[in-house]
Amino acid sequence: MRSERVFTCIICPNGCNITTVLEDGVVVEVKGHTCPRGEEYVRQEVLDPRRTIASTVRIEGAALPLCSVRLDRPIPKKDIFRVMEQIDGITLRAPVKIGQIVIENVCGLDSDVIVTKNMEAVE
Repeated sequence: MRSERVFTCIICPNGCNITTVLEDGVVVEVKGHTCPRGEEYVRQEVLDPRRTIASTVRIEGAALPLCSVRLDRPIPKKDIFRVMEQIDGITLRAPVKIGQIVIENVCGLDSDVIVTKNMEAVE
């Protein structure tokens, strides 16, 4: 079965409208991109869409009740809710530092959950 999908590329400021043609789940044509990165983006988006997550977790002993975290590399889009369940179960204890790993290899997806804000302990 042949189908077409149109994407707006988010890789660079050009924002190309890229059309991809699939036949039986295989990309057979990509058109409309002005750089190779656009073609690579669309191929991945069609065959293995990935996303990063930015969220917050509870923290005790800090001036604020929440601490920002994110993934250090994209994960398959289909696994976002499973990863968010793991992130929602975290409670940190101040102090924490930017880049500190709070979940290593979350859900076995080769991505770590890291802290994105320094938070000092308060008494």
